[in-house]
Amino acid sequence: MTHDHHDERPQLTPEQIAAALNPPAGRNGGDLVVETLQGLGATTVFGLPGQHALGMFDALRRSSLSYVGLRVENNAGFAADAYGRITGEVAPLLLSTGPGALTSLAALQEAAAASAPVLAISSQIPTAGLGGGRHGYLHELRDQKASFRDIVKSVHTVRTASQIPSAIAAAWESALTAPHGPVWIEIPQDVLLAETTLPAVTAMDATPRPLHPRPELTAVAAHLLSNAERPAIIAGGGVVRSDASGKLLALAEKIDAPVVTTFGGKGAFPWEHPLSLQSWLEDRHTTDFLEAADVLLVVGSGLGELSSNYHTFSPRGRVIQIEADAGKLESNHPALGIHADAREALADLLEAVDREDKSAADRVRTVLEAVRTRIAGQDLTLEQQLIASVREALPDTSPSFWDMTILAYWAWSAFDARHPNTMHSAQGAGGLGYGFPAALGAAAADRTKPVLAVSGDGGAMYSIAELATARQYDLPVTWLIVDDGGYGILREYMTGAFGEATATELSRPDFVALAESFGVPAVRTTPETLADDLAKSFAEPGPSVVVLPALLRMFEATHL
Repeated sequence: MTHDHHDERPQLTPEQIAAALNPPAGRNGGDLVVETLQGLGATTVFGLPGQHALGMFDALRRSSLSYVGLRVENNAGFAADAYGRITGEVAPLLLSTGPGALTSLAALQEAAAASAPVLAISSQIPTAGLGGGRHGYLHELRDQKASFRDIVKSVHTVRTASQIPSAIAAAWESALTAPHGPVWIEIPQDVLLAETTLPAVTAMDATPRPLHPRPELTAVAAHLLSNAERPAIIAGGGVVRSDASGKLLALAEKIDAPVVTTFGGKGAFPWEHPLSLQSWLEDRHTTDFLEAADVLLVVGSGLGELSSNYHTFSPRGRVIQIEADAGKLESNHPALGIHADAREALADLLEAVDREDKSAADRVRTVLEAVRTRIAGQDLTLEQQLIASVREALPDTSPSFWDMTILAYWAWSAFDARHPNTMHSAQGAGGLGYGFPAALGAAAADRTKPVLAVSGDGGAMYSIAELATARQYDLPVTWLIVDDGGYGILREYMTGAFGEATATELSRPDFVALAESFGVPAVRTTPETLADDLAKSFAEPGPSVVVLPALLRMFEATHL
């Protein structure tokens, strides 16, 4: 009889048994939280304290966990999201009750859309108040977890100290089961504060089960790809998250299939490879090419709005869709749906396919030339120059985090993310304010390389408070703020739709002086000096701000 890791029983040494029988004094429910996190392998936690959560925060003092405290709960959520994306590990997010918890909702929606493993642990009103009665506690909600249930993968309410380790372990496993995602635990104030004589938490295990493809589906998919005349591949964020870019490259070369990466899958395939269609998904030339494929392999993508050229994409050939989120299988197009982790499925396909034809590179060149010609006819030299300047200045292995702003929309299509898992944006849920706090989370994960954040002036105002966080923890983040005096993309949308824009123009601060008031060095740059100014900022330790006054335009859409 075989045993998997779930059946192995850890054995305690005599010393550990003695420690269990004589637990240290002065511990509370909060200690059980941090001991469980440590036992599961956490090293860094994000958050913001509040009255009901103080037992949990006090326990941090007695732990080896590194704490990064942000100034707004939603920004703490964005930082945890980025930490989870960059490391592939669970990012604990410690929150208070009611307003503190609710302020994190938009960040948790982004984590859910982008499959980032965030473990949100919130306090709750005292146990006596649970159950929907109206007791008048500070921060009280009738049913706090109901606000989160539609957003996160799983919700867990703790009612006694002994439930804490199991609830955190279950949530941890949920967060790391493909597809990754945010999870929610709430623990009442009195449970966190009450002294405990429970032994210190050891021997925690919350290993997720791998999500293997069913072999009969792999056989059919391999047969279709091996016999295709014009195969093509759409690679999404699932390829990046499952660390499958090497398998993707090997498969594409073996069957000579052109590859386009979605905006969430940036870096999944080498940008300059002869089979790379890059990321020009918002271009009809790319859409036409993908529609003409007789077999289209979609891996790690649900083919949502942005990945389908705003649902104008209508494939004519057979579609094979590999997706870890069962709810996304065939949600937009009929397909041979394979519910599996991208890495597992690509590994199995790679062993099973065989195809001789090697003529796709010429067709890829033709498409990319057509895309370039279309863009060249629109007088968008400035925008292309800025993308090139950022790419020139940013070290190849440095991560970048892009807010919802015009330069980011350009980057989705035009930026060469030279390594997998280095370019991230808020394109999952599409909320403002992601770039800078996310970059702080990535820098907390790895301080050895500079991190870039890109925001517009409107999005930047969501996270100005985090300049204090960047300075306090001395995080190596360079924040590029493109200042056009308003919500630039909404200005474009409204002018196009209604002839004029309303509510898009913004009064804003002197960003350079503001950053310097936080003790963060800042510079005002120009399109001509941007590459040099960014490079100088990346070379200096600690945080910095680069402000670029510029009015940018988007390339014309092809889906309208």
